[in-house]
Amino acid sequence: MAKECPKCPPVGAPMWLATFADLMSLLMCFFVLLLSFATMDANKFKKMSESMMNAFGVQRQIPADDVPMGTSIIAQHFSPAQTEPTLLEEVKQSTNQNDTQLDVSAENMEDLKKKILEEKINQIKEQAEKIRKSLKKEIDEGLVTVETEGLRIIIRINEKGSFPSGSAVLKAGFEPVMDKITESVNHSVGRVAIAGHTDDVPIATDWYRSNWELSASRSVTVAHYMLTKKETDPKRIVVEGYADTRPLVPNDTPKHRAMNRRVEIIIQQDDPTAALDRKSTVIQSEELKEKLQ
Repeated sequence: MAKECPKCPPVGAPMWLATFADLMSLLMCFFVLLLSFATMDANKFKKMSESMMNAFGVQRQIPADDVPMGTSIIAQHFSPAQTEPTLLEEVKQSTNQNDTQLDVSAENMEDLKKKILEEKINQIKEQAEKIRKSLKKEIDEGLVTVETEGLRIIIRINEKGSFPSGSAVLKAGFEPVMDKITESVNHSVGRVAIAGHTDDVPIATDWYRSNWELSASRSVTVAHYMLTKKETDPKRIVVEGYADTRPLVPNDTPKHRAMNRRVEIIIQQDDPTAALDRKSTVIQSEELKEKLQ
């Protein structure tokens, strides 16, 4: 019996190898394309495209006496600035506006400042009127007065009903008045200065060596009472004592001296035109630097 010879493998490469080679070739082309897209040079791309067009017989040179010009619809209707040609077929716009400040003359600036200041003063008057309505009863009784002076609201606590003569302790029963004043101040905006004032009659007691100590002590008493309320912000409050240096009226009669003995709660708001002045100063300094250069 003849001995069978082993089966020989088929001639050529295995069938799977051709598919594997095609897959590797495609992957290599894919990554080459990714790399080329990531590092595309506009100049080289333009030259390459022109070379390919010439190689495939695409005619791009058109004999003409004048250079043909194109018009961009976007640049014609929507461009706020001059466009610059680029190698790529796209419209790029630029602007040379560097100064963000408006050109305002001195007269217009003064009119603007006046208008802003008038609006602010009107707001302060409206706020003062609300305080007057909340303290109407106390104002009618002569315990408190409310006035406006420019950007300030002055709540004036008269000595009548508030402090005994020569003392810095609040009278019993004046607490409800202080509660209303404190609530009005807490609902306002601005810095709060509590200033004490006296008449010109000298004082020298065991408690107070002069009217300076008496006026300052009364201011501190009012401030301490206001700070007992949680809504009161201590950062807003400043305590001042002026003795008899700032009288409302001359200290020539007992009635006038009584008017000068008072504690004023002054709500001071910032000048809204100060910001415009600072901007104007910056603009002027920049113009001066340019001239010096």
